[in-house]
Amino acid sequence: MINVGIIGSGFIGPAHIEALRRLGNINVVALCDSTLEKAQAQAAQLHVPHAYGDVVTFLQHPDLHAVHNCTPNHLHADINKQVLLAGKHLFSEKPLCMTMGEARELVALAEQAGVVNGVSFVYRQFAMVQQAASMVRSGETGRTFAVQGSYLQDWMLEETDYNWRVEADKGGASRAVADIGSHWCDTIQFVTGRKIVAVMADLAIVWPTRKANLTGQATFSAQTQRAQYQDCPVNTEDLGFVLLRFDDGSKGCLSVSQVAAGRKNRLYLEVSGSQASLAWDQEVPQQLWVGHRHQANQTLTDDATLMNRDVAARARFPGGHIEGWPDAFRAMMQQFYQAVEKGEMPAQDERHFADFSDGAQVMAIVEAIVKSHRDQRWVGVTI
Repeated sequence: MINVGIIGSGFIGPAHIEALRRLGNINVVALCDSTLEKAQAQAAQLHVPHAYGDVVTFLQHPDLHAVHNCTPNHLHADINKQVLLAGKHLFSEKPLCMTMGEARELVALAEQAGVVNGVSFVYRQFAMVQQAASMVRSGETGRTFAVQGSYLQDWMLEETDYNWRVEADKGGASRAVADIGSHWCDTIQFVTGRKIVAVMADLAIVWPTRKANLTGQATFSAQTQRAQYQDCPVNTEDLGFVLLRFDDGSKGCLSVSQVAAGRKNRLYLEVSGSQASLAWDQEVPQQLWVGHRHQANQTLTDDATLMNRDVAARARFPGGHIEGWPDAFRAMMQQFYQAVEKGEMPAQDERHFADFSDGAQVMAIVEAIVKSHRDQRWVGVTI
C-alpha cells in the first residue's frame, strides 16, 4: 500500500480522497489543514485516521510516501517546496504556484529530489479527449490549421458572488483565465501535441466591486438567506478573449467566462484539420464529434470497441455507461500512482499526466495573457 497525506480539505481535497480510494492500493493516512481543530473535524468526516494543524509536523508522519497539495493558490509555492525538500512524491493542485520565478524553482527542486511530481490538469484524462489526441497523432485529422473553444461558467455571475479567488493576493493576478482557462490551454495542447507560443488578449471585469459575505462562502456554494455583506474592490477578470499562436504556425482563439448564465462547467474545444475536424464538450463527455467534408459527420461515443487501440483502455466501462469528471479524476490519479509504484517519473513520451514542467508552461501562458491585456499587444510565452 502507498501511504498518502492530503493538505487542505476545501472543495477539492475530498475529491482527491475519493479518487484515491477508488484505486485500491492507496491508503489516505493523514490530513492537514489550517488549524488542528479544523483538520480533526474534516478527518473525522472523511474517515482519515490522523490530523495535523501544521505542515512541518504533518510531513513527519511515519511512512508517508506521497502528498497532495489541495490548498488555496497563494499557499502552493511554499508548501510544494516543503514537500519536495522532505523528499515526498508530490501531486499539486493548479496553479503550481503564483509566479514564474517560483515555478522555475519548483521544477528544478522536483528534478533534484527525484520524486514523481504531478499537477491537477484533469481534462486530458477523459476517454474522448484521449481519443481526440490519438486521432491527431495518427494523422486522421490531417494537418492542424486552427483550434477554437471556450470554458464558460456562471458561478460568479452575480454581484454577491464572492470567493477568495477574487483576491489577487490569494488567487493570483488572473482569475478566470488562470482558474479555468489554464485547463483549456493544457487540454488543447495535449490534444494537438503543439505548444502555445504567443497570445493576444482582451480581458474584462464585470463587477468592479463585489459584495463579500461576512460569514464566508465556500466555492460553488449557494448564498445564505440572511447574509451580511461588505463591498470589496475587484481587480481580477471575470471574462476574457484570447487569440493564440502555436509552435507549428496554427492559430486559435479562446473565450473564458465565469459570468455566463446557464453555463455550469462547459469546457468546449474544436480542432480543424485538413482531413477532418474534432469537437468535444465536457458537459457531454462521452461524445466526440468528427466533422468531414465529403461524408456524413460522426458522433463517436466512449465505447472501447470503437476507439483507437492505443487509448481504448481509457474507457473503463461498456459503451453507454457514462463516465464523467470523477472518473477522469480517478484516471489522473491512477496514471500518477503507476509512476509512484515504480519510484520515478516516466519518460516524456510515456507520461500520461501533467507534471511540474507542464504546470510551469501553462503558468507562462497565463502570465503572457495578463501582460498582453495590460499592454494591448501580442506577447510571446516565455518559460
